[in-house]
Amino acid sequence: MSAEFEYIFPSIRGVQAGREYYVSMCPLRIIPKIFIFNEEELLPELRAQRVLNKARIPEMSRYLMENRDSYVFSAITASIDGKVSFEPIGDNGESHRLGTLHVPMDASFIINDGQHRRAAIEQALHEHPEIGDEHISVVFFMDVGLDRCQQMFADLNRYAIRPSPSLGLLYDHRDEAAQVTKKIVLESDVFRDVVEGEKTTLSARSRKLFTLSAVHKATVDLLNGLDEKCSDDLASDAMEFWTEVDRTIPEWALVRKSKITSGEVRQTFLHSHGIALQAIGRLGNSLLRIPKSKRAKAISKLKTVDWSRSNGKLWEGRAMLGGRVSKASQNITLTTNALKIHVGVDLNPEELRVEAAFARGDYERK
Repeated sequence: MSAEFEYIFPSIRGVQAGREYYVSMCPLRIIPKIFIFNEEELLPELRAQRVLNKARIPEMSRYLMENRDSYVFSAITASIDGKVSFEPIGDNGESHRLGTLHVPMDASFIINDGQHRRAAIEQALHEHPEIGDEHISVVFFMDVGLDRCQQMFADLNRYAIRPSPSLGLLYDHRDEAAQVTKKIVLESDVFRDVVEGEKTTLSARSRKLFTLSAVHKATVDLLNGLDEKCSDDLASDAMEFWTEVDRTIPEWALVRKSKITSGEVRQTFLHSHGIALQAIGRLGNSLLRIPKSKRAKAISKLKTVDWSRSNGKLWEGRAMLGGRVSKASQNITLTTNALKIHVGVDLNPEELRVEAAFARGDYERK
C-alpha cells in the first residue's frame, strides 16, 4: 500500500523508560476498524495478550449503553508495528509535545490492554451507531517485537487488583440493591457503626461485626422476588426485619455497646459470620410473605437457636466443615434449612433436595 495513505491522530507526545509514546483521543467508531483481534488461534507463547473472553462482552456493552450519561472507559493501550512519524505544532516548550501522529495504513496495531473494551464498543456500535462520535483515549507505544509486547501486557496487569466486593458496593451508585443495602447500614440501629465498608474479611482485632458485602448478600436474599415495591419500601421492610432479628441475638447489641469485642463473638458464635447472615436473610424472604403477626412469632423462635460454634451436632456439615466455617453454596442452603426447620417454615423443592442429600450423607463431613 502506498505510504501516502495514513492514519493521522492528534496526539500528545511523552517519554517513558527512554521511549517515546503518544496519547490520542479516538472516536469510538474507528476503534473496531483499526484494532483487529486475530490472535485466538495462536499458542499462548506466540500471543501478545490473553484470549478474548467473549462472555464478558455483553455485560460491558450493556454497561456502556445503560449508562450513556455516566459510563467511564479507561484508556486502551496499543503498540504500533510500522514506521510512524510525529509532527509537532511548534519547536519550543509545550508546543513541541503537541502535534499529529502519522501512521501508515499498512501498519498493524496490537492491543496490550483493553481488548474487551474494544469488543464491547464494537457490539454497542452495532446497536447504537450514534455513540461513534464519542471518544476514548488511546495510548500508543512503538512495537519492538513480541517479547516487548508480552512484557507490556504483564507489566500493565501486574498491579491491577480488583477492589474488594465491599468497597465496590460502597462506591456503586447505580446498582439499586447496593443502594438499599447502604441505606440499611447507614440508617439501621442494627448495623450502624459495626459494618466494615472496605475490606472483605474481618481480622480478629477488627471492631466491626460484619462486612458490607455480607450484609448485601443477606439483604439481596431477604428481598429476592419482592422488587415490585419501591427501593425505599424494600429498605424499610429489611430494616424492620433485621431489627426483629437483632432482638433475638443479644451478642450483637453487646458489641455495639463495646461490652464485648466482635472478635470474641465471631470466635464463639456462628451468627456473626456471613453464612449465618445470608441464611437468616433467606429465612426472612419466606417470612416477609406471611402476615406480620405470624412473622414476628417465627422470628422470635431464633432466640432458642444455639449459635455456638461448639454445637457441632447442629452446625457440623451445615455451616462448618471440620470445625471451620464454610461458604460453599450447599452449606448456605443447609444452614438456611436448619433455621427454617427450627422456626417451622417449609423448605422449598431445592432445599428439600439438598436436605435429603445431606441426610443420606452425600455431602462429606470432614
